[in-house]
Amino acid sequence: MPLDDQLLLDLCQKTLDRTDFAGLGEKHTGKVRDSYVQNDQRTIVVSDRVSAFDVVLGTIPLKGQVLNQMAAYWFDQLSDLAPNHLISVPDPNVSVVKECGLLPVEFVFRGYLTGSTNTSIWTAYNSGRREYCGHQLPDGLRRHERLPEPLLTPTTKAEMGAHDELTSREAIIADGTMSEELYDEAERLTRALFEAGSHLAKERGLILVDTKYELGLDENGGLVVIDEIHTPDSSRYWHLDGYDDAMSKGEDPPSIDKEYVRLWLGEQGYRGDGTPPQLTDAVRCEAARRYVAVYEQLTGRRFEPNTEEPIARIQTNLGL
Repeated sequence: MPLDDQLLLDLCQKTLDRTDFAGLGEKHTGKVRDSYVQNDQRTIVVSDRVSAFDVVLGTIPLKGQVLNQMAAYWFDQLSDLAPNHLISVPDPNVSVVKECGLLPVEFVFRGYLTGSTNTSIWTAYNSGRREYCGHQLPDGLRRHERLPEPLLTPTTKAEMGAHDELTSREAIIADGTMSEELYDEAERLTRALFEAGSHLAKERGLILVDTKYELGLDENGGLVVIDEIHTPDSSRYWHLDGYDDAMSKGEDPPSIDKEYVRLWLGEQGYRGDGTPPQLTDAVRCEAARRYVAVYEQLTGRRFEPNTEEPIARIQTNLGL
């Protein structure tokens, strides 16, 4: 089904904004996902909510379907590198996963000197800082330039409504958040995932610029990849064939991810403080096109949107 303008406008009126499914277990609400925990399983409903600067801004049609199905694709592709929590995908917006103990750190890998937020590596570098999350950066780098090597730049995992904070390996170990052994094991695992994701993205004509991983511990204390992986929400992607030309002209590389929404907010003067501007339907539809485009280019699969009313469909598919 083609994603024409009228279809997307129609879908703007029936996005999946919030859920309340009795009988699924204890509910936990995140910026994008509503989770229901019962015994050793968690049912994750990926909504169409969109966040930037750690603030929920509204909804984007089809976003939850894209994220859920793209995460499932990556979990399958990279299962030989790391175990993950996925059990099944009973609905376009829903994943049933194994319940794991959450590590209170987001493992952010960065391959390029870029970003538009106050905590981005480019913002820090451009202000004159040469130390970032415990890493020393050389002088003379340009915006959007590839870093000498991919860097793990961890952040704390903030509660809903709060901002994640930059941290470092040394600080995480010193304050007892994680042991040195566990942190180093997590770094080896996430680095392998980033290298594999970068390789597959390049084969598909894209650059995996940066991404974040969330990890948990299974019942035996082993590391497990949870939440999402290499989606347009957790990752930044550029078109490979436009990167060199953009760098030669001093322009931004052509992107295909949520950065479009962040940049639009910046144009409205919003940087994460105060009340965000309301997303227009035109912005919501364009963002939806970008989410679908990155799904199709990375997976090599055609995205088939489900246009049924989402709450009733989910209830049927989950047998509620």
